[in-house]
Amino acid sequence: MSRLPALLLVFLFFSATKAADNWPEFRGPHGDGVAQSENLPVDFSDPQALKWKTAIHDRGWSSPVIWGDRIWVTTSTEDGTKQSVLALDRHTGEILLDRVVFTTDDPQEKEVSNSYASCTPAIEEGRIYVHYGSLGTACLDSQTGETIWERRDLRCDHWRGPGSSPILDDKNLYVAYDGYDFQYAVALDKNSGKTVWKRDRNIDYGTDNGDRKKAYSTACLFEHEGQRQLVMPSASDTICYDPATGDELWRVKHGGMNAAPRPLYKHGLVYITGGDRDRKLFAMDPSVRGQVPDDAIAWGLSKGAPYRPSQIILGDRMYMIEDKGIATCVDAKSGEKIWQKRIGGNYRASLLAAGGNLYCFDESGKITVFKASDEFELVAESSLPDGFQASPAVAGDSLYLRTTKDLYCFEK
Repeated sequence: MSRLPALLLVFLFFSATKAADNWPEFRGPHGDGVAQSENLPVDFSDPQALKWKTAIHDRGWSSPVIWGDRIWVTTSTEDGTKQSVLALDRHTGEILLDRVVFTTDDPQEKEVSNSYASCTPAIEEGRIYVHYGSLGTACLDSQTGETIWERRDLRCDHWRGPGSSPILDDKNLYVAYDGYDFQYAVALDKNSGKTVWKRDRNIDYGTDNGDRKKAYSTACLFEHEGQRQLVMPSASDTICYDPATGDELWRVKHGGMNAAPRPLYKHGLVYITGGDRDRKLFAMDPSVRGQVPDDAIAWGLSKGAPYRPSQIILGDRMYMIEDKGIATCVDAKSGEKIWQKRIGGNYRASLLAAGGNLYCFDESGKITVFKASDEFELVAESSLPDGFQASPAVAGDSLYLRTTKDLYCFEK
């Protein structure tokens, strides 16, 4: 009897296990906030669930990323003069590397609620890509922390501070610079850091006020009907590019500004958070080209849609937490509201889904867990001493939470 099927099963199991052990970018392996673990803790007041806690110096709202046995976070001094990256042993919390990547003599001003290290890094085997907006982008060796390449010539005035996170594919790193003065999208060769393409947004914002031109969203990369698409929201419009060339495939006007949720792709639809009252959150058909017509919009939602925390799609249901603490479940295909519940709090961190539960993390430190179901069912409420700006990360059955002061590891 051939051993091939058994060996294939072992390989597939090993591959799935390795994928579950990595959290390589903002919102995880698929950019959707969904973790594979079925065994994460839900009660964070239980001291037995805390495996370790490590203080992170200075100030950074970026989310952790994980590859193998290391978990990484970025941080910056409060005045923005030094930007750092830290690597920790994800099993013990021991700091293995703490390095200043950039120094800045005259950093831009930022909003008091933001940080100079709010952009989540991207990581892959052997390399981590740290990004601090116009303060600089660098590719580092993930074993030594040494710089492989860096770029400090890509500039814009973020006005309120940086926020868009980079993403990777097999060739490039993609990120948006949507500032007060300049607004553009760029692809960098991930091996050399050289510019592959750079595209001005060319958006009619309907105003000369630069404060209404800046944006903080992270791109979404997917394939639809054989065409790879890179969807990059901005203020007023969202634009889709061919990731290989930077050619514009389509654009949709939705109004609004500063919406940070990352787009999602599911059921042949792309889900975008804009900011305008009528199209605050909407689903559209990405097979169109050019200016998106109204009949390509499948549905839209105004009440309950978030500005900052990214939403989750599980099966046919979309779950979201609005900035002021309203949780909502809608049918992802039709937009029909299934339920809505006020749970209270203020939210910037994105939702996490794992084990049939949704996790919400608010700015005061409250953690609310509820069932992913067609009726609101509270699972647990607990809290940590400091609040959440960063979104969570998961590796295996470990949940990593970054508060404004510390990085925690919890296990059931």
